[in-house]
Amino acid sequence: METANIRETLDALARQRTVLLTTYRKDGTPVGTPVNVVVRGDRAYFRTYDKAYKVKRMARNPEVEVAPSTYRGKVTGPAVHGRVRPLTEEEAKPIRRLLARKHRFQQGFAVPLFHKMKRYKTLHYELTLDA
Repeated sequence: METANIRETLDALARQRTVLLTTYRKDGTPVGTPVNVVVRGDRAYFRTYDKAYKVKRMARNPEVEVAPSTYRGKVTGPAVHGRVRPLTEEEAKPIRRLLARKHRFQQGFAVPLFHKMKRYKTLHYELTLDA
């Protein structure tokens, strides 16, 4: 993907509330999961919890696809390829604030409360789109 196309895609993701994140099982079967996303600079970011199966899949294979979607995961636009990497706790601090600002109730209140109640560790990921 050319740099101009990456910027256009990131701009579209910045306007999007939810994307379908597709990760891959050991056998290559794709598994889609809706996630809230924020964009900062030339990267997109999302959060999940440590017990989610997608965490295991991303650790094994950081190659993913993202596509704009509804809250329930119905794809509404073209998918793009990218790679994810987990963020350190220090790197996650500004992303946590961005997510809470963009998704006030869900990411600012409900998700952190749910993770705390279930004793999950919240993990943040950086998504880099393929050039």
